[in-house]
Amino acid sequence: MHLKDKVALVTGAAQGIGKALAQVLLENGCKVALVDQNGEVGKACKDAFDKQFEAQRTIFLPCDITHEDKLKETFKKAVNHFGHLDILVNNAGINNESDWELTIQTNLIALIRGTYLGLQYMKPENGGNGGAIVNIASLAGLLPAPQQPVYSASKHGVVGFTRSLAMASTIGNYGVRINAICPGYVNTPILQSIDKEENMGQFSAYKENIRDMMKFYGILNPNVIAEGLIQILEDDKINGEIMKISTKQGIHFQEYTLPELHAKKLESIL
Repeated sequence: MHLKDKVALVTGAAQGIGKALAQVLLENGCKVALVDQNGEVGKACKDAFDKQFEAQRTIFLPCDITHEDKLKETFKKAVNHFGHLDILVNNAGINNESDWELTIQTNLIALIRGTYLGLQYMKPENGGNGGAIVNIASLAGLLPAPQQPVYSASKHGVVGFTRSLAMASTIGNYGVRINAICPGYVNTPILQSIDKEENMGQFSAYKENIRDMMKFYGILNPNVIAEGLIQILEDDKINGEIMKISTKQGIHFQEYTLPELHAKKLESIL
């Protein structure tokens, strides 16, 4: 995919990984709808981007993505503003083991809804131009995380949903590639949530264990995740893949072998 003049929508775009992803998309010539629940931080993010790029290349849309109607309206506003949608990055996420239902609502359910909305606008059969969807998961979606069982469950869900829907997209000829990025620990505000008992609940006692794991695995800069995003977007052969990013191995893909039946089905289509 050539990125110049493509239209992207990024959730959780005002800070952390989301801001880095929006930045790299703008640097590569995209127009970006910045979606974030925090209005004040979102406006500040939009103002900062306006100093670097033409103001008309971004729009800030405040939205609580856990509300279905608000999410639908946000996508509609973005498409009405820019005319179409080519790229969706489902990045917004939280780490809250106390309010675990909100964690599932934010990290998985809203991501699924967002993906279906993205497909609705991108599918050629609906008048779209095809495109790419990238879901931001976590290495906790591939490995057990005893200190964050619900967060881990939500990210495992993202990985399974991404792989499955990517296969459906190929079989159904949706014209949309769907992939996920699983970073390790990243230097973002969500990383600070482990210090808050109201977030970690009964698992706050594991605080020191998590810090030890951070020291062992290292902490990534959000810019590395942005590099991974561009790699996925520019390579039209990447579909249904899980990109892993760690301080020790850098950007690499999880090795995954499809069951024989699925592999034969895809071979017959491709």
